[in-house]
Amino acid sequence: MPVATQLELLDLRQFSARQLRPLLQAEADLWEEKLHWDYRSSTDLLLQYLDSRILPGFVAIDRGKIAGYTFCVYEGHKAVVGDSFALTSNEEQSLYIADALLRKLLDLLLHSPGIARIESQLLLYESGQMDSGFLNAGFVGHPRLFMELDVERSIRPSLMNTADDGIELIPWSSLYYQAAGELIHAAYRHHVDAEINDQYCSLHGSLRFLHNIVRFPGCGVFEEHQSWLLREKANGRLAGMLLCSRVAPEVAHITQLCVSPSQRGRGLGKRLLNHAIENLRESGTDSITLTVTESNHPAVALYEEFGFQVRHRFDAMVLSRDSSTWIHG
Repeated sequence: MPVATQLELLDLRQFSARQLRPLLQAEADLWEEKLHWDYRSSTDLLLQYLDSRILPGFVAIDRGKIAGYTFCVYEGHKAVVGDSFALTSNEEQSLYIADALLRKLLDLLLHSPGIARIESQLLLYESGQMDSGFLNAGFVGHPRLFMELDVERSIRPSLMNTADDGIELIPWSSLYYQAAGELIHAAYRHHVDAEINDQYCSLHGSLRFLHNIVRFPGCGVFEEHQSWLLREKANGRLAGMLLCSRVAPEVAHITQLCVSPSQRGRGLGKRLLNHAIENLRESGTDSITLTVTESNHPAVALYEEFGFQVRHRFDAMVLSRDSSTWIHG
């Protein structure tokens, strides 16, 4: 049971980056320990937003000391839960505070008339560890996997003969930005991941998703020299894409791997992944990470074929206002 507490939940905008920096630095240390990610660039970006006093959220004060925080970001009529984190000397107490913060934030969003959808992926928490607040509010959960490959132990599966397949592999180029967004949109039509992240449901959203990967450090620093495109020789259309970011000096993270629906079944995903792994190996990368929805069995099987192993299972949570489970105030 959580220890006795005198918990206050106050508006995040009352606090400065300087006041929250020690808590965020402790969280960054946890990211490095648990996921091998250098989270400092994301922390620095978040601190800038905190000093602007525009992020909606709450801070937990436990017996006079800052013990945790939560925040969200608005994307039109959608809210994305950015984090809910607490740190005390007692792990159970930390979870209790993080859960209290999350419930406070969800209550705010559920009673905000301008919000039609709420999404969340709290990557640091094990699946089921923070789900009660979401489930009690009517959210639908989608278990996801954090997978990692030890590059030196990677497996090289057999590849299809690509000599005359009409597909060429080229490095990422911003010249293909629009085409890449169109590919993402097409690849995730009627896909489970479009239920988790509705950016996939429109071309505009897919381009915004791509922009976030390339321009912002949320999933590491984008590495264009380790990102690849497959292009049809006959017409120049994109057939597939793999995007990669750097999350630590020796750790790369695959942020996107998709193949055009018209080109599936030809081993193109395997071709992209094999090429990326070999290039990352040559660059001195020790490990490669990625996330995948557990129910996306073909993708999970592809990653396991190369030697990726599940290191962590976490939850994606979603609620839409048109759902019968939305709590109306």
